[in-house]
Amino acid sequence: MNKSLERAQAKVEGRNFDMRKNVLKFDDVMNDQRKVIFGQRREIMAAADLSEIVGDMRHEVIDELIDTYMPPKTYAEQWDVEGLHAAVLEKLSMDAPVADWAAEEGVDDEQMAERLSEASDQMMAEKTEAFGPESMRNIEKQVLLQAIDAKWREHLLTLEHLRSVVGFRGYAQRDPLNEYKNESFQLFETMLDTLREDVTTQLSRVRPMTDEEQQKMLSEMAARQLAMQQMALGESPAKANPEDAAPGFVEDDPQTWGNPSRNDKCPCGSGKKFKHCHGRLN
Repeated sequence: MNKSLERAQAKVEGRNFDMRKNVLKFDDVMNDQRKVIFGQRREIMAAADLSEIVGDMRHEVIDELIDTYMPPKTYAEQWDVEGLHAAVLEKLSMDAPVADWAAEEGVDDEQMAERLSEASDQMMAEKTEAFGPESMRNIEKQVLLQAIDAKWREHLLTLEHLRSVVGFRGYAQRDPLNEYKNESFQLFETMLDTLREDVTTQLSRVRPMTDEEQQKMLSEMAARQLAMQQMALGESPAKANPEDAAPGFVEDDPQTWGNPSRNDKCPCGSGKKFKHCHGRLN
């Protein structure tokens, strides 16, 4: 009886040891990818100028768009010019004359990719001039780091899901670990592709704020600050009623507020005392 128990215990311990080895092998696959991502992230944080990196990403996205809508070794009649134009609008925020270029005699996929690359480079150069080189470099770094972090979190969740179901591949006489390695590598490649697209799309949509947008933002910030001050005093934020406002009252023009005393009602029509309303902004 004792010998039978010892043999059973040895089998259980051996099986548990094999399971722990498999867990470590699965972890090694994830750790290899983690080293790549974190290594790239450290390089990005240490770099002062990422314009070349994001430029290469943008050009790769353009090449992928050309391959999708204008496959190599195809005739012009087989090109999806409308689809390419829509994709350029979505991914690059450019209204490029794709249809006119495609209609030119002798134009091929390589020339289309070159023209789109030149147009996108010009667009980003104008953005750099508008923001200023230093601000644009900071924007590129922030967008790239945020995209990497978001994609990596999504990738980890996907790997966890794959790991939870890949064991069933054993019923089909396939090694779960090899299946996990192959599929996790494909998922990693897909993550990098979508990372390039996301970074390119976000940077293409970035633009400086207009004077009207800046004024609106400042007004909203002032209104939020006023509301926070009222709440700190235990007062409920009051909304101005345009019908009760003083004649000629303009929210952003103190010269139209008249000369109310601190204890008079605010000319905005909120019903609050001036010292607790717009008088706090003075």
